[in-house]
Amino acid sequence: MGSIFRNALLAAAASVSLAGCATMTDGEPMTASTATAPAAAPFAVNAPLIPREVLFGNPVKTGGQISPDGKWLSWMAPHNGVLNVFVAPVSDPNSARRLTNISDRPPAGYFWAPDGKSVMYIRDKGGDENFLLYGVNVASGTETTLTPFEKTRVQIVGASTVQKDKVLVGLNNRDARYHDVHLLDLNTGKTTLVMRNDSYSGFLADNTLTLRMATRPNEQGGTDFFPIVGGKVADKPIESTTLDDALTTRPAGFTTDGRILYWLDSRGRDTAALYAQDVATGRKTLIAENARADLGGTLRDPVTGEVKAYSVNYLRNEWTALDPKVKASFDFLDSRLEGDWGVQSGTDDDTKWIVWNDPVTGPSSSYIYDRQAGTLTPFYVSRPDLAGAPLQPMYAREIRTRDGLTLTSYLTLPPGSDSNSDGVPDRPVPLVMNVHGGPWARDGYGYNPTHQWLANRGYAVMSVNFRGSTGFGKKFIGAGDKMWRTTMQYDLHDALDWAVQQGITTADKAAIMGGSYGGYAVLANLAFYPGKFACGVDIVGPSNLETLLKTIPPYWVPIVRQFHDRMGNPTTPEGLAALKEMSPLYAADKINKPLLIGQGANDPRVNKAESDQIVAAMQKANIPVTYVLFPDEGHGFAKPNNRIAFNAVTENFLAPCLGGRAEPIGDAVSKSTAQIVTGAQHVNGLGATAAAGG
Repeated sequence: MGSIFRNALLAAAASVSLAGCATMTDGEPMTASTATAPAAAPFAVNAPLIPREVLFGNPVKTGGQISPDGKWLSWMAPHNGVLNVFVAPVSDPNSARRLTNISDRPPAGYFWAPDGKSVMYIRDKGGDENFLLYGVNVASGTETTLTPFEKTRVQIVGASTVQKDKVLVGLNNRDARYHDVHLLDLNTGKTTLVMRNDSYSGFLADNTLTLRMATRPNEQGGTDFFPIVGGKVADKPIESTTLDDALTTRPAGFTTDGRILYWLDSRGRDTAALYAQDVATGRKTLIAENARADLGGTLRDPVTGEVKAYSVNYLRNEWTALDPKVKASFDFLDSRLEGDWGVQSGTDDDTKWIVWNDPVTGPSSSYIYDRQAGTLTPFYVSRPDLAGAPLQPMYAREIRTRDGLTLTSYLTLPPGSDSNSDGVPDRPVPLVMNVHGGPWARDGYGYNPTHQWLANRGYAVMSVNFRGSTGFGKKFIGAGDKMWRTTMQYDLHDALDWAVQQGITTADKAAIMGGSYGGYAVLANLAFYPGKFACGVDIVGPSNLETLLKTIPPYWVPIVRQFHDRMGNPTTPEGLAALKEMSPLYAADKINKPLLIGQGANDPRVNKAESDQIVAAMQKANIPVTYVLFPDEGHGFAKPNNRIAFNAVTENFLAPCLGGRAEPIGDAVSKSTAQIVTGAQHVNGLGATAAAGG
């Protein structure tokens, strides 16, 4: 679904795999209004209907890891309908036992303590994103709330291979805006203050859990990097960026001896390259670069901390090994796995890896790879019920914009629609444009449940990396600055026009759907460009950029300058005017196509008021809208029953708009916490459900 601002400003890193491309012809793209193509009729999908439960319910197993000492396997699996952490000895994987007793809401993630004695996980309340840290001792089963505070969001600042019973954590329980750094003893739960923080956005520690660097936004819209010596932050930074490099330049960690600091750095270039800096001399050595995409993930030696491999993600996530032994392991995995794969966990001695494998047209699997023995042992299949389901391939495409940019995009077609498998249906089909969140994030190749679900219902599904998306260099990001209403939306229009030109769809049979920033794109297109899409599905999308910036979480205060520089500054008259001009709320009376809105009541990023405002404006103008509210959710829908319920409403909303098929709503809504605030009558089968109290 994506999260507004998350990937760029919280430095989220992800490795995704991309498939081969086909480039559109040069020249001005044909517009949907002038393109000639046969009318898009609903494609006769004869494939079995994949149940929503199979696609969006809990996986059988997920998140497989191996303990640092190699003694334990771990994973998450449902217990009473909620994902919990399970463990089993590596020597006897069938002797599994549940380690956690989590109810109501799944954890946001879990990981092994460095000493391998406990498993830690983070979890919030009702989607408020005030994540607390919990630890469970593997031997005793005793669970401890390691950060027992209210309205506090924990951050992991550092871990160590030499002080394995301790970690550095950031806590904003003193001042919600800033995270003080504490040393947390994993055995006793005791926290000791290491550094009080009254201005910094982040910290970097070395392998001894010594703080070595602090970061703080500067007046140029970028970041200053301050050395920390003897526990004191220097007065002057040793490195700085401007706005141009703020999202593409950052330190990437020390080697374990602290002598080398890695950087992902775009200064003096467009795409971020990987450098190794000698800390003593300050000299940087280029390790890897790519002209089309930023350097992405790295594989590090767990003992030395040295980079052994790196990835570049443009049309495909391609790994390059720097170490001969790692290359041999990569070659071994390439020879035995079909589709994309990656390393998701490993032991401290680097002899065993947990490897994921995504074939796209089949359920994903995880394996235990013993590098010394040369064996690859099945661990689990995440969603075995998808075996034999009519899952469809994904096509990567390069699409040229009207002003010459290239949009890396992904397309999935309905089953049975493409008899020669060339990525173009035999005749045009309805299309759903699925817009990613962020906006400083990206779409990638791989199994995508939303793509598979909508394709199974009879739609082509398209995901477009519009300008402002990350991973394609700083110029591509910067091209979206303050262009939320205009060129960022034109990119989506150009992609749709391309799809019409290619014979994938027709101009009158395309919907737009998205979450977070993607939800904004839905509202913006329906309000500002009401003839472009036939209908829209907005999930936790902001309608008023002024109020969005007023209600951001307090711990985003240190980085709010970048929001102002990339969106508009509400503290200046011209900035405020620009934000209002880009806000769909003020053009809500122009919406003339069906709209469905989903919102979590506890969303700390896109406040509930964002949906309330535009719904109220539409009701005042007597414009139909359907609004579904989840009282126990935040920025997206974490509970499976809630995900399934909203998707049940969505596909029955899309069917009359585009002509695809839909699994009946049935009891999906009544089994969730969904509240149909208004507009139940506009969705097939929802009126009766709402009347019955669902």
